[in-house]
Order: sequence, then structure tokens, then C-alpha cells
Amino acid sequence: MPEKAPEKKEVKAESQPAASQTVQEVSVTKTNKPLSRPGISSGFSINSFLNKEDKVETTEDVVVRTDHLPQNHFTDTDLQMEWKIMLKQLQVKNNFVFNAVKTFKLVKAEEHKIKVLFPSDSAKVEFDKISGEFFNHFKRKIQNHSIEVEYVRDVENLKIEVVTKRKMFEKFIEKNPLLKDLDDLMKFDLT
Repeated sequence: MPEKAPEKKEVKAESQPAASQTVQEVSVTKTNKPLSRPGISSGFSINSFLNKEDKVETTEDVVVRTDHLPQNHFTDTDLQMEWKIMLKQLQVKNNFVFNAVKTFKLVKAEEHKIKVLFPSDSAKVEFDKISGEFFNHFKRKIQNHSIEVEYVRDVENLKIEVVTKRKMFEKFIEKNPLLKDLDDLMKFDLT
């Protein structure tokens, strides 16, 4: 089908009579073709989304060189102080995460290595939410950017034990056996 030449219409608009009259020309173009480009897609196709096949995803290990960054010395005391500050902030900001991570122990294992002892996998998931923020802050504060973090599951040492009066008294008896005789004589109420 041969294309028609676009039609042009000229419309004259007059303003109110004044000292000098102005004339405006408006040209209107009519075409049969759409103005958009039909050959270009947006990149998202509903058909491809609905019919997508399992694609093999490749992961790339990103290695960040830290040999040119500062590697200052830090002590276990520095680490414990920052961890306590983080726990205090968490207690105010997000009590749920605080309760999950308050039993974690952070220990300086080697010069550039921190060991994180955690009680359960669910607690570690909550720790992962704040670990990036904590370790980035700690690295900047002590100016040591070559710190490596090692996670170790440690259930035995991290159980929270409810200490009753009876248990405290039994520990005192281990240190001083004469307290047992005193308890037999006085019949202490340790309930």
C-alpha cells in the first residue's frame, strides 16, 4: 500500500483586537504509522517469565585485596568493648535480634582472626543481619581491614543456665564444705 503524504492543516488564531495583531500558525500532522518503534522490546516478556526454564546460575568469588589497607593491632578487650556497645544499641533498637544474639561470644583467635561462637543456626541467621554492620564498624574503628571471621557452633559453653539459690549454695559448698554442716544445723530455706 503506498504511503500517503502527511496532511498539514493551518489554523489561524486571532487575538483580541489591539494595536498590532498577532497570528499563530499551528500545524497538525496525521500519519498512518505508529510513532513508537515496534521492533524494540522492553527486556521483560511475560511469555519468557511464565515459560522460564531452570537456568544454571554461576557464582563468582570476589576476592578483595586487603594488603594495601591498614592492618593495625587490636586486642580482645577492644573486641569485647565494641560487642557490648553493639548489644546495648540492639537492646534499644531491636529487642528480638538482641535476644537471639546476646549469647554469642566473640573471641580474638589470631592476629587477624575473630572466632564467633554461636549456639544455634536460627540465632546465626539473626546475627547475619547485623554482622556486616558490626564488623565494618569494628574494622574502621581499629583500622584493621584484614580481619577474617570464623563461625563455630558451640552449644555446650553457651547454654544459659538459670542459677537458683540452691545451685549457688551447692557451688559454695564445693569451695567450703563446712557450709554443708551449717545447712544441716540451721535448715536453710533455699527454694
